[in-house]
Amino acid sequence: MGRRIPGVGAAHQLLRRWTPHLTCLALGFVGGVVAACSLLTAGAATDVVRADTGAHFRLMAEAWDTIQRVYVDRSALVPTQLTYGAIRGMVDALGDTGHSRFLTPAMRRIEREVTDGTLEGIGAEVQMVHDQVMIVAPLDGSPAQRADLRPGDIILKVNGEPASGLSLDQVVERILGPANTGVDLTVLTPSLERTRDVSLVRARIRLHTVSWHRLPGTTVAHVRIAMFSKGTSEDLRTALRTIRQDGTTAVILDLRDDPGGLFGEAVDVTGQFLASGDVVLEQDSMGEVMHVPVATHDAALALPMVGLINGGTASGAEIVAGALKDAHRATLVGEKTFGTGTVLEPFPLSDGSALLLATKEWLTPAGSLIWHKGITPDVVVPLPPDMRPLYPSAEEEMTPTTLRSSHDVQILRALDQLSHGASRWMTPPS
Repeated sequence: MGRRIPGVGAAHQLLRRWTPHLTCLALGFVGGVVAACSLLTAGAATDVVRADTGAHFRLMAEAWDTIQRVYVDRSALVPTQLTYGAIRGMVDALGDTGHSRFLTPAMRRIEREVTDGTLEGIGAEVQMVHDQVMIVAPLDGSPAQRADLRPGDIILKVNGEPASGLSLDQVVERILGPANTGVDLTVLTPSLERTRDVSLVRARIRLHTVSWHRLPGTTVAHVRIAMFSKGTSEDLRTALRTIRQDGTTAVILDLRDDPGGLFGEAVDVTGQFLASGDVVLEQDSMGEVMHVPVATHDAALALPMVGLINGGTASGAEIVAGALKDAHRATLVGEKTFGTGTVLEPFPLSDGSALLLATKEWLTPAGSLIWHKGITPDVVVPLPPDMRPLYPSAEEEMTPTTLRSSHDVQILRALDQLSHGASRWMTPPS
């Protein structure tokens, strides 16, 4: 499964007003967890602990037998559901809400699809925040984005059924389904105090994670990374090569609403902007710290740059943002990031399900914790709650005038940061 980041990603300007306990999960929907490097076998330690846990296992068997013997609704006695519920409850009892969790075989399959750069579903990362399922970020070009689902939206109902009282897995399972089938959601947008019904058609989504366009009337490239899936770093390297040959003089790296993805891709992307130093630090439960160094790729080391972040910037995107900030390589503009900062290692179980357990925490190269704290921008610029970020795909038809009159104040402030007035980056008149 590789080293993955969730999601989950994932969330946005709203999270700063809350004290979040987060749960990320890839839904055909996406989640961004950091799945750590190697796949470990959950059963490997069974023989070691069995002697000390026999009494506890007997207690669980007593509960199982009692339920099987006397519970009145016999149709509810589905062994797999009872087993998964027990495992899920055991992981939830750890108190690592929103990070360590149990994945069914279906959820693991979705994680693999996202890693491969394609998935079926509505295309959004979700998290559990205070017992509510919240959207961290919609994916570019997804049904969720087209339906104007936003970071911070709370899913209240799925196909008319209330989501309250359900686990994140249960809500996800109700939203999942084959491409070209429909699902109805009722969502609350807290920033607008508005509840609305949304009908979506699930799709097979091919993830195009890197896009760019020269901002109209400037020599600045607006480069967006939508998430970190397989091939993202190579796509970015190709884009930066073209950008340098195209006479571009600066880069705005847009990580807004980027829920994360593969850890190795995030490290490789960071190395295209830094010549040396660390990308991130990993601290285990004993306080031991492992340094993850930059691998230099000489892609855009000399180009001035600004990074854009917001509450939907999560996990691997936070690693990149934190490394650029600590190295003083880029000024970060926007809003505080999501705060996903644990390394989750997958421990496969025998039926194809898996445990995702937090084994390490992430710190930025300067030693700042990311988990629950996020990355604070150098220049705080909130985007109005009713506005969506401007992405490169929308800039092809724009003029310098329409760009300057747009409401994406974060892009405009990034230009001002680069230019100290923008004149230096404006294309000379012909």
